[in-house]
Amino acid sequence: MRISTAQIYDRGVDGIERQQSALSRNQEHIAAGKRILTPSDDPVGAAQTVSVTQAKDRLSQYGSNVDAAKDALAQNDTVLGQVEDVLQSVRTLAVQAANGSLSDSDRQSIATDVASRLQQLLSLANSRDGNGNYMFAGFATGTQPFALDASGTVMYSGDQGQRTLDVAPGRAMAIAFDGSATFLQVRGGNGSFTSTAASANTGTGVINPGSAVTPSLLPGDTYRLKFSGSGTSTTYDVVDVTTGATVSSGNPYSSGAAIAVAGMQVNVSGAPASGDTFTLAPSGAQSLFKTLQDLASALTTPANGNPAAIAALQTHAAGALANLDQALDHVLTLRATGGASLRELDDLSAGNADRSTQYDQTLSRLNDLDYNQALSDFAKQQVALQAAQQSFAKVSGLSLFDYLT
Repeated sequence: MRISTAQIYDRGVDGIERQQSALSRNQEHIAAGKRILTPSDDPVGAAQTVSVTQAKDRLSQYGSNVDAAKDALAQNDTVLGQVEDVLQSVRTLAVQAANGSLSDSDRQSIATDVASRLQQLLSLANSRDGNGNYMFAGFATGTQPFALDASGTVMYSGDQGQRTLDVAPGRAMAIAFDGSATFLQVRGGNGSFTSTAASANTGTGVINPGSAVTPSLLPGDTYRLKFSGSGTSTTYDVVDVTTGATVSSGNPYSSGAAIAVAGMQVNVSGAPASGDTFTLAPSGAQSLFKTLQDLASALTTPANGNPAAIAALQTHAAGALANLDQALDHVLTLRATGGASLRELDDLSAGNADRSTQYDQTLSRLNDLDYNQALSDFAKQQVALQAAQQSFAKVSGLSLFDYLT
């Protein structure tokens, strides 16, 4: 087989270029410390690297969301803790207000203090987070959620949306409570029913908040206790207001004795006048703001030493205490929910860190260069390149004229 001089040169150059290319490629891998620089280096490994890298990027985003969720929940807990402090202070004031020996001016001073606490509560309900968003406005984070209208009623302008963050695959964590559920949807009375005195009562009877002794018997109807007679001959009738039926009549009254009605139990103390009535109604939603407003309003009404007015005030104070206890339980439940979420976030954060380590190990196995093997190959490629260069020099130097004399 005859090979032309041009072919000899072409083959020699091709060989050198192949060795130079292989050497250069290996040098790039060594400089980068990576086994895969392009998909052609290892198509399967490159595809796995992309998949694992994407999973790690998602995990990194989850980690950022976990941190953001922790910050938001911590801010919520701080504000709710301040709300709890306000309610505790108002409860203390309500206990003081129930003292029948206080003068009208004393009660007015307490009412002023309660009104101040109301403004503080309103300010807390309009709290903003570090980004300037309203914390209790639902999705309407740019709208002030609570404000007093012309009649003095606290109105809610937010929505019922609950903001969440994805903190793990398939897990969306609530990071805020909407203001309606937090401040407006609190069970009134003892949580099962409310007990109130009619404003027209003229006796000194005082009813306590009572309790549900047999919750399964609560029918959801409203009942009225109507008193008749006086002194030791005082009796009361029990009327189902919802159906209009008289449940019982002529029941003997003893001050402070328990009165049981359809699974409910209350105590009426003092001396109710003939015609005085007390109502037992199923608990409904009670606004925290209204609880404070009602207490302040009752305290500003002059009693002028009237025993009946003082009895009405004591019933109002007892009702306010029951509402405040429900409000405190409500806030504590919300704080407990936030605390449980924070514990879960700690667990998720630890789990994310473990998965991140696993992804790093997988990427290292797929991508990291075996330096011993790479340097060994580099040395062999240098030798091969030198051999190709020297052999080409020898072959290209051959000439028939070197042998003619």
